[in-house]
Amino acid sequence: MSSVDIGIDLGTANIIITLGGKGIVLCEPSVVAYDKKKKRVIAVGGEASDMIGRTPEYIIAAYPLRDGVISDNYMTEIMVREFIRKVSGNMLVKPRVVLCVPSFVTDVERRALVEAAMLAGARKAYLIEEPVAALLGAGVDITKPNGVMVVDIGGGTTDIAVASFNGIVSSASIKLGGNKMDSAIIKYIHQKYKLIIGEKTAESAKKKLTNMYDPDGAAKMQVKGRSVISGLPESVEISDLDIYEALSAYVEEIISNIRGVLEKTPPELVGDIHSNGLVLTGGGALLGGLDRLITQFVGAPCIIADRPIECVARGVNKAFKHTGELLDGFEKISLYKYK
Repeated sequence: MSSVDIGIDLGTANIIITLGGKGIVLCEPSVVAYDKKKKRVIAVGGEASDMIGRTPEYIIAAYPLRDGVISDNYMTEIMVREFIRKVSGNMLVKPRVVLCVPSFVTDVERRALVEAAMLAGARKAYLIEEPVAALLGAGVDITKPNGVMVVDIGGGTTDIAVASFNGIVSSASIKLGGNKMDSAIIKYIHQKYKLIIGEKTAESAKKKLTNMYDPDGAAKMQVKGRSVISGLPESVEISDLDIYEALSAYVEEIISNIRGVLEKTPPELVGDIHSNGLVLTGGGALLGGLDRLITQFVGAPCIIADRPIECVARGVNKAFKHTGELLDGFEKISLYKYK
């Protein structure tokens, strides 16, 4: 692998970049801060994330990707360009770039990403779909005629796929991920406790308290926000039962889609999955008790991948060994899969 090969996992919540044989060199929030008065971007990544909820009206700190799709082409192009320049530095040779995309992004969005990479100085730009990258990053061998299943729960989407012999056999992609779960927690706390909390507080509660298998109310924490009644600062104590109630409908939808993909899968491959299990990747894989709940309702063992948040990025890095099987981004703006 060339030392100037750049792999990009363009997630709704975070962008992870790999560089040649160095592995992961950058992991920052997918956030852009834009000054409307001066009409320019003033920060990207972690620096921009720190500005969320803390800026005057003329500065916007926002995620240019929402629910796994690009909501702002211009901001996304700038973000990709700035991050590539950040890791490539003063390279004498233009890098090859592999970008990971959700399986349902449009041709227009694909072209925007490829053009952003080329404007940042890439000599070649390739696209790979998330489920394939997640399986590669989890160390699963997809080259054999043996059914393997991945459930990749990211910030904006959940991608579910069964792969065999280098190809996706059946799949589903739903616009449900960590961000919607955070919003559900915010809504639940607002309704039950009459307290308005922020996104970061909701995310913290999700990480610390989630138990989707057997919550008992023992795990608790204080959350701070603004009282709906008085408008003044206030804190309340919430438990794992609160988080369970807030997220149960979303987890049920994920499990329902897993079963739906299995129903579309040939019986022989379903038999393989019953033996091999299914692999959980993405930040959502860390939701407490989710693996045991899936095992209970699906009937196949559920395995959390090693360092699940980094799986897609590691898979993108491995994709450089298969660039002969990936299409250059400008050759065909459509679905990019292994042949």
